[in-house]
Amino acid sequence: MNMRATPAALMPAIHPVSLRLDTYLINLDRAPLRRFRMERLLTDFGLAFERVAAVDGAVISLPHPGFDEAAYLSRHGRRPNPFEIGCYLSHVECARRFLAGNAEFALILEDDLDFDDDLTELLDAALEHHERWDILRLSTVNSGKKHRVETLTASRSLAIALTREKGSGAYLVNRKAAGWITGALLPMRLPYDLAFDLEFDAGLNACFVDPLPVSQRADCHSQIQAGLSAYRLGRRRPWSVLPYRTAAEMRRFTRRFRRLAAWRMSGGDRSSE
Repeated sequence: MNMRATPAALMPAIHPVSLRLDTYLINLDRAPLRRFRMERLLTDFGLAFERVAAVDGAVISLPHPGFDEAAYLSRHGRRPNPFEIGCYLSHVECARRFLAGNAEFALILEDDLDFDDDLTELLDAALEHHERWDILRLSTVNSGKKHRVETLTASRSLAIALTREKGSGAYLVNRKAAGWITGALLPMRLPYDLAFDLEFDAGLNACFVDPLPVSQRADCHSQIQAGLSAYRLGRRRPWSVLPYRTAAEMRRFTRRFRRLAAWRMSGGDRSSE
């Protein structure tokens, strides 16, 4: 547990789940209001945390050693977005700090979140089922169907999504997944939320919590999304993007469907649809 960045004046009793994981809050230095809001929320839940100063896209210049521009163009078909690069590298830094410590699990958070009241109960239950996942996603900005496979609490279940899900606002990782993030996911070749939604290519298991306990609707303004149209190439998008995306979607569906079917056939389904 890392409490260095938790203001002493804000510290209530620490929830026991904080003893089982490291929590990292990604926050830009020039976004103090988001920081204060998230500090208060986390403190109210008794979650000790370390603030990670986000890599500011405003100061990123290209070429950058952490960004593969040619691969990004061929796979994603857009101009480089420096704020997107900063977000990506910020998540990688959280994984690095986690691996530098001794904790078995990490909770990684962006700074525009709202939490349901049972967050700590859910985290505790999720850690009890840790053998089921390498990455456990607590939020998304999509609304695709989540197929429930195992009960976590009276109101939440583990679930598998068969389609692409965007957003990386809140998730749990173990050390195996963190090693993948700091290794195979560098240099950046896709936006972070799309890159870590390809965990199956590395033999990792990802689950969602359903219903989701975390929402990214707390702040509707996103520095990554602002002016996003300026980075789109439209008809000038490389021909390689469509076959790359099609192949990724097919791999995702096939591999996660096999996992879902095996889970259900093994009797692991203890949740209602």
